[in-house]
Amino acid sequence: MADITRWDPFAEISTLRQAMDRLFDDTRPWRLGNGSSSTNYFPLDMYETNDNVVVKASLPGVKPEDIDISVTGQTLTLRGEVREEHEEKGESYIRRERSQGTFFRQVTLPSEVDPNKADAVFEHGVLRLTLPKAESMKPRHIKVHSSPAIEAKAS
Repeated sequence: MADITRWDPFAEISTLRQAMDRLFDDTRPWRLGNGSSSTNYFPLDMYETNDNVVVKASLPGVKPEDIDISVTGQTLTLRGEVREEHEEKGESYIRRERSQGTFFRQVTLPSEVDPNKADAVFEHGVLRLTLPKAESMKPRHIKVHSSPAIEAKAS
């Protein structure tokens, strides 16, 4: 007997909305600070080597002392603040796109890391974070030995 399912037009709208959200999440321009954007976003790259997980984040206008990095389990959290150097009094801005305020980003790491051995370098507005993989996550080589019973039969 075939099951009959009632058509729900709202289910299709929800699926379309999720597809549009994914589309805009992938192409959204990055933004730091508390501007008109609903989220504070900055671009980052993450790649993995045999021994490390490396994260590079573009943080222009941020000072190294204003960046907070934490790792909990496999979640990396970057947060900080862009501070306005000084405000021009009496100036009439034509365009003001450089924003200030706090930013926050959390990403899931591809493997467990040892945060106690992490190294963070900030140069020219780019944060390079090197996170060594936990010993349990590093590849192990296992040597294969032949069985003594097999060697005895071969003789």
